[in-house]
Amino acid sequence: MESSPVYTRLTPATIKTSSSSTISSMKEEEVNRCQIQEWYPKFKSVSIKTLIHELPESFVEYLLDDSGPFVLPASVSNDDALPNRIHNPYEEEDYQVSDGSGDEAEPSSPPSFPELELKIRESIESLGGAIFPKLNWSAPKDSSWISTSGTLRCASFSEIALLLRSSDSLVHDLCHAYDSCGDRTLSRPQKFFLALRKWYPSLRPEMEFRCFVWGQCLVGISQREVTTFYPALCEKKDDVKALIREFFGNNVRQKFESENYTFDVYVTEDERVKVLDFNPWGAFTLPLLFTWEELEQNLREESDSVAFRIVESQCAVRPGIKTAVPYDYLDTSEGSGWDQFLRNADVELHRQTRSPEAGA
Repeated sequence: MESSPVYTRLTPATIKTSSSSTISSMKEEEVNRCQIQEWYPKFKSVSIKTLIHELPESFVEYLLDDSGPFVLPASVSNDDALPNRIHNPYEEEDYQVSDGSGDEAEPSSPPSFPELELKIRESIESLGGAIFPKLNWSAPKDSSWISTSGTLRCASFSEIALLLRSSDSLVHDLCHAYDSCGDRTLSRPQKFFLALRKWYPSLRPEMEFRCFVWGQCLVGISQREVTTFYPALCEKKDDVKALIREFFGNNVRQKFESENYTFDVYVTEDERVKVLDFNPWGAFTLPLLFTWEELEQNLREESDSVAFRIVESQCAVRPGIKTAVPYDYLDTSEGSGWDQFLRNADVELHRQTRSPEAGA
């Protein structure tokens, strides 16, 4: 997968970061702490129910293999093969591979992971029949479009395999997790894990928040879903901020060992806070309604307050920038295409904010 066209044309020279100090100070151990199999056991009581399976190397190689057409594992039946999206090459008359001698060769045997599939099937059943998957760090959010529901909801091994194999963003976990580490010695983790997280259809996206921690102090909170304006959230923002601050002090600050990091939470209707994820400070982590410069400026000002940002009007909605690479790999340097795009977006946002229709 090192030869993936999505990533190989992006070199370290194109990396745009918030500051050189942020990246150079990131360590492998900090990235490792953000793996779900590392943090979940400590936060199990305040997170959503999750079952984690170590992946055999053969399955990792299957995810990385882009040398031919997408073939589902051998045990997946025709009913599970999602025929509208993925075809069984054995049933396609035009699927022929030449061996160079003029004779038509048979397609290679599809992969088989019977032990893993059995464990996953049992886990899905124990979690209520539906889950959403993620690897050590990332979920295959960029491939949700290929599922029947348009979400990450999976009820079978075949749906999980389809999402994982269709995701470009998972290349980060498989090949590039340590690229931003100043003390990098690894190219990939020694082991990969598949986390099956219980699917909750009633979760409200406006109640997900990303929290920014520097020096073990909570310095910022951002609404996680920035592409939509939720009027009801404006009325709750002070209460939500207080709940998250209390939760951080009671449940996160003394348990998570890194000095600088981010973590995502969900606030339930009965005002309980649940940990969803941990990520490093900077690098491939999205700052959402902040910029890393703004967060670091707040630190330089030695403010004791926690900056809390939500989308407070329709004009403040951010466009959803969905890319197949980590945020930090985008070339947003001055004069680049992404730099001009973001500048134009900011100009349009300010124009709308100042317009009479916006109430200015």
